[in-house]
Amino acid sequence: MTVFEAYITNLGKYAEGQLVGETLKFPATTEEVQSLLKNIGVDGVRYEEFFITAFDGDVMGLYDYLTEYENLDELNHLAHLISELDSDEIETLEAVLNKGGHASSVADIINLVHNLDCYDLHPGVTDDETLGRIYVEDMELLDVPDNVLPYFDFEAYGRDMRINEGGHFAPTGYLTRSGDFKEVYHGIEDIPAEHRIFAYPKLNIREQMAAYKEVTDRSSLEGERLHPRKEHDDR
Repeated sequence: MTVFEAYITNLGKYAEGQLVGETLKFPATTEEVQSLLKNIGVDGVRYEEFFITAFDGDVMGLYDYLTEYENLDELNHLAHLISELDSDEIETLEAVLNKGGHASSVADIINLVHNLDCYDLHPGVTDDETLGRIYVEDMELLDVPDNVLPYFDFEAYGRDMRINEGGHFAPTGYLTRSGDFKEVYHGIEDIPAEHRIFAYPKLNIREQMAAYKEVTDRSSLEGERLHPRKEHDDR
């Protein structure tokens, strides 16, 4: 199952005016990362750096918080965690992302996935009047006499309730906080070994020699460009 994908681009080539990249689907394997990096020329010798040009996937709002220099191991860990969520949990995640809470980094979003039980989502509730009716007519949080119901301002009551409980209308429904948020993930050292995927391609001897020769030649050309040899005047 592909949770999301990222277009990985060779940073060195990009600086030289060439857009060289490929799409990596997450969750991914080390072998897939090595193959992709080799294909785009990031072998740890000729070129070592890359960046992410674009993200794509079905989790609404997730890509608003991902940047071009994300850690591939963290992204892969996040993808594994999201792949284990059911549809209701995905909708809750999307609602929290829409609100903008706990989403300033991939680490934040990983912790958010671990804390989805701290939120309640009421699907399909997207306005104050509907919220007010649910609280009064269905949940009976306020005792309104039957003869007053036709004149009761459900919208105003729903708005007050939303403000008082810090609720948020998301495209998937009405979101409220219902528990204490706990930090589970503290950094890349917490990523399980099976979710760590980054590795440069393994080069055979011939490929290594060619790579180092290219780097040497490139350095020589750069040195010559910066410090051209002076011609003798007494030729």
